[in-house]
Amino acid sequence: MQRTVLITLDGVGVGALADAAAYGDAAADTLGHVAEYCGGLDLPNLARLGLGNIVPVAGVAPEAHPVGAYGRMLEASAGKDSTTGHWEIAGLVQQQPFPAYPQGFPAEIIEAVSRAIGVEVIGNVAASGTEIIRELGEEHLRSGRPIVYTSVDSVFQIAAHEEIISIERLYEICRIVRRLLDPYRISRVIARPFVGDAADTFKRTTRRRDFSLPPNGLTLLDKFLEAGLEVYGVGKTSDLFAGRGISSSFKSHSNAEGMEQTLSALSSLKQGLVFTNLVDFDMLYGHRLDATGFGQALEEFDRWLPRLLEALLPTDLLIMTADHGCDPTIPGTDHSRESVPLLCWHPCLAAGTSLGVRQSFTDVAATIAELYGLTMEHGQSFASSLYS
Repeated sequence: MQRTVLITLDGVGVGALADAAAYGDAAADTLGHVAEYCGGLDLPNLARLGLGNIVPVAGVAPEAHPVGAYGRMLEASAGKDSTTGHWEIAGLVQQQPFPAYPQGFPAEIIEAVSRAIGVEVIGNVAASGTEIIRELGEEHLRSGRPIVYTSVDSVFQIAAHEEIISIERLYEICRIVRRLLDPYRISRVIARPFVGDAADTFKRTTRRRDFSLPPNGLTLLDKFLEAGLEVYGVGKTSDLFAGRGISSSFKSHSNAEGMEQTLSALSSLKQGLVFTNLVDFDMLYGHRLDATGFGQALEEFDRWLPRLLEALLPTDLLIMTADHGCDPTIPGTDHSRESVPLLCWHPCLAAGTSLGVRQSFTDVAATIAELYGLTMEHGQSFASSLYS
């Protein structure tokens, strides 16, 4: 095994988990609902790999002889956020969910943050990012005070106009807040810059940045670096692991850029892992309840996929999955507790390989580890199904 490309289609869930009702997500089915809403999806390349063999998808018929290995995975960790999902894909299971504050953060946190950054904040509510800047953006312009908001996920988000608080200063504020919130185990501090002159023109920019809690154990990425293998993170992957276990980071601000950066990373990698996060499904379409845009983004990814397959060598492996759901067709604007798809391919793969229903995302880490002569504490490898 020389190179593995691991792609997370952020938010592309494939149906509610058994405990989804406890999270308010019993009706969730991101991929199925998006496909129905769009009147069917045109995904011929994903179909050939076996996407339609995993779950029913309007427009994507099951293949009699798919060229890929296919299955779906259940989340073993508690929670439904990006950090939890990515950490589990990399081999860590979280027994307790990261704390969330859907009623806003307690006074002790807000007061400590204001003291640490030298200015009082405004907001401190659970809200959509686009809504909060329309509501408080003009007050922010007048006062210069950063906007703090959250969601049902474990996130402390800080919105600021790029002409009021520079990008560099906003990132510095986030780093200060990140250190302050570590004892509270809040998963992510997120910089949310925006531009515009008034409420009806405010628009978030692409210079978002996530500042994550460091992983609470050894991940597949750590094991790779210890073994002298390279790990290239594409998109927000490095941010989700707080930079740990990443030898090179290829930043991107969109799916299109992330796909190009994946090819660029692959072209310079001799042996190791390219770990890509494609965030538009979640950030631009799931959270904003845009099922049409979600479907179009899936079709755009499908059209690009042959370029990636052509770039893979006989000693390479492609794995595609997701970290959670983000169903734009059900009430609410947050992530949904769902199973995720699992599609694998390499040039010598025997066609029509079913991987079944995996009991944890950690099976991905266990599989990749085995192929490189490494071991993980959690997960059941399916490497023998890929290389029989």
